[in-house]
Amino acid sequence: MRISFHAADVSLPRFNKKKTANWIKTVVSNYKPSFSELTYVFCSDSYLLSINKEFLQHNTLTDIITFRLTQEGEPIEAEIYISVQRVEENAVKFHVSTDQELHRVIIHGVLHLVGFKDKKPAEKALMRKTEEACLSLRK
Repeated sequence: MRISFHAADVSLPRFNKKKTANWIKTVVSNYKPSFSELTYVFCSDSYLLSINKEFLQHNTLTDIITFRLTQEGEPIEAEIYISVQRVEENAVKFHVSTDQELHRVIIHGVLHLVGFKDKKPAEKALMRKTEEACLSLRK
């Protein structure tokens, strides 16, 4: 499985890329779908908003958008776009470190890819519980 981290219109956040990639691989090994490639793109609010408008027809700010590029039944290849600005603001809002919030969002995209949803309150609660479990695996 290949994992890469890129910056669009912002600086790449400071985190241990190798350690984070290994952590992501540990998490995905617990789920049935196999992965071939994950590409993370870190960007600004405005960059992600333009993607949200163009591809999802949503005119709202968000912290993450996940695009699966392969069909069901094929190994998962995906692009995950993360707004660094949203991560920083949400870290303050939720009283956590920026690093913790960044990793929560990083794994949030993976959880969507393996089937977790977060539109309904019960789904959102399960997503948060699973995110916390995944965060506890970080070493």
